[in-house]
Order: sequence, then C-alpha cells, then structure tokens
Amino acid sequence: MRILLVVVYYLPSTMSSAKLIHDLAVEFHRQGHQPAVIAPDESIGSDYEISIEDNIEVVRVRSGKIKSAPRVLRAFNEARLSDILWKKCRQYLADRKFDLIVYYSPTIFFGSFVDRARSFYGCRSYLILRDIFPRWALDAGVLKDGLIYRYFCRKEMEQYRAADVIGVESTKNLRYFRENDRLKNFRSEVLYNWTTLDEVNVPISNYRQKLGLEGKLVFFYGGNIGVAQDMDNILRLAESLRSNTNAFFLLIGEGSEAARLKETISDKDLSNIRILGAVDQDEYLAILSEFDIGLISLDRKLRTHNFPGKMLGYMYNSMPILASINPENDLKEILEQNRAGLVSINGDDDIFRSNAMRLLRDRALREEMGSNARTLLKNQFSVENAARQILSNFQN
Repeated sequence: MRILLVVVYYLPSTMSSAKLIHDLAVEFHRQGHQPAVIAPDESIGSDYEISIEDNIEVVRVRSGKIKSAPRVLRAFNEARLSDILWKKCRQYLADRKFDLIVYYSPTIFFGSFVDRARSFYGCRSYLILRDIFPRWALDAGVLKDGLIYRYFCRKEMEQYRAADVIGVESTKNLRYFRENDRLKNFRSEVLYNWTTLDEVNVPISNYRQKLGLEGKLVFFYGGNIGVAQDMDNILRLAESLRSNTNAFFLLIGEGSEAARLKETISDKDLSNIRILGAVDQDEYLAILSEFDIGLISLDRKLRTHNFPGKMLGYMYNSMPILASINPENDLKEILEQNRAGLVSINGDDDIFRSNAMRLLRDRALREEMGSNARTLLKNQFSVENAARQILSNFQN
C-alpha cells in the first residue's frame, strides 16, 4: 500500500509528533508498504525539497513560521497550510499515486488538503487526533466563545469530515466523540500513542556535567512549553523544593510560554530550574537518557484528555513519571494501575510536592516504577500495534 503521511513537525524537530510520524512511517515500510511524508518547513529556500531518510521519501514544503511565531502569526500561517501544500506540491502529487492518507492533528488545518488529495487519488484517509482543538483552548481560557472560536470550530469539523476513520488517544476522548451530537456520527476508535522498541545508538551526552548537575536528582521535561501544559505548575513545584539541594528541574523545548517562564525564573531567582531551547532529535534522546524522573503537566481546566507524546521517551528510558494533570484524565488510571508513576491533579500542589519527595527519597521506588514504565510501553504503546491497527481499517 502506498501511504502519504501529513504532519506539521517532522525530524529533526523534537516535537513528539515528529518522532511519532517518523516511527510510524518506518514501521509501515518494515511491514512492506511504501510510505512518504509531507511536512511544512520554514527553513528551506525552495518551494519544496525531497530527500530519502530511513527508506522514507520526505517532502519538506516551504511555509511561514509556525512553532516559533507569536500566537496570531502562527494561527495565520497554520490556516494557510492546506493551500500551501496543495499549491507547492501539486507536481509532486501529480507524479505519484497513494492508496491511503494518514494525517496528524494538531494542526486542525489539513482538512482541505486531505479532502482534495483524497478526491484526486480516489483513496481513503485516517486522522490521528492527538489534540481536540479548539475545545481545549476554550476550556483553558485561551479563546473565548466568539467569531474566532467558531472559525476554528469550522476548521475542526473540516478536518473530521476529511477522515474515513478518526483515531483518538484515550477512551475518554472516544466517549467525548460518541456523546457529542456534532461528532457521534464520525467513525472513531482509540489509537494509543506509540514508539519503536528497537534499541537505538544514542550519542553520548554530557549535559549532567555541563550543567553542573552531578549528584543531583533531575526532574526532566521535554516538549512543548505552551498554555495547555500550564508550566507554572512545574515552576511552583520547583519553588517549593528550592531548599532541597538534591533536586533540579530541567526543561527542554520551546513554545508560546517559554520566554515568560524564563523571565519568571529570573525574577524569582530560582536556581534549581532551567529552561533550554529545543535541540535535534539525536541530541534530545541523548539528554533524555541521562536524567532521572520524567515530568508531565497539563492544565487542570482541560476537559479533553491526552497522553503526552513525551511520556513515551520517558518510558523507553525506564524513567518513573511524575505527573500533574487535568481531572478524570485516563492517564492517571493507566500510570497508577501499572505502578509506572505518581499522579496528582493540577492544583493539588501539596500532593504534587509529596509525590516528588517520595521519588526523591526512595531509589527503590524510582527503579521499580521505571522498570514498570518500560514494561507498559512494550505491552500497550508499540508502533507495530499502532501501524497494524490503522491499516486494519482499510484492508478488507
């Protein structure tokens, strides 16, 4: 089967979606299919560039800034993605034939492109839905119920209508679809996040030494630093542990909140937390392998539920997980039932701190939960299972 994968971020980006789609494309190829990836890229000079990477044809299409852009500019550039991809890749698309389109959300703006490509090829499509936007932005107070919100809702529905099947990432998100009058008629299923279980040759990194963190227990966060993550939650934890000389918080990534958080850290003179910019995927994996506890934070006002992609890297490296999340998120039950981490509800700062202290003080608990996290990854979040599940919808 010839499969076109469409995503906003692809390697060498450290966004979790970049590795998810890379691993999925490689697995499709391993299973005997012919995948290709299309992704926007603000750094290239020509309309598009084609390369072969890990046996995958990768098409990078010149676009405006997205991740590093201010919120309004980012929204404008994302809203143009379908038109940009269709216009600049028209010849590439015309020279090829695809049997299936797999597209990833966020963003909500691939719907028009996928619909046109699906009609052009007479093929079917699968939406990997990791972010129920704009609902989460309304819940978090980023958007108000007005013209802009309703515009985003129209684009959201456009991306759903372009899909033959929608894969949501948790049972509660599936329930959200099936109990919502606008969404219940879409064909949907739970598709968990995934990662490869192959051992990779990770380059040696010396960040612990470079940052002067020898002898410290490092709480590590890698990924988007945005509103939905409520990173002030982690800053409050770091501030509450500033007298504990054994604990350090290292955050790596970029996003709309990064600059403000750095300023807050400076204003409060917090010496036990540091934010570093995004790095390429190989360096990220090397850094990740050095540290001790994986951090997850989600805004408590979110009513939709997700399993952050960063969790997969933590589990791969046998790291126990310390999470502070929104109420009723499936993640709490999964981590606790498998004894892979300690979970609190965002806003319960005393419990968040108490859980952090338990991991700080108990090496045996860290090792047990880290081992359990790796086992959970193998049993429930393998890329082989994800690829077979997606394809099972289209092979009858």
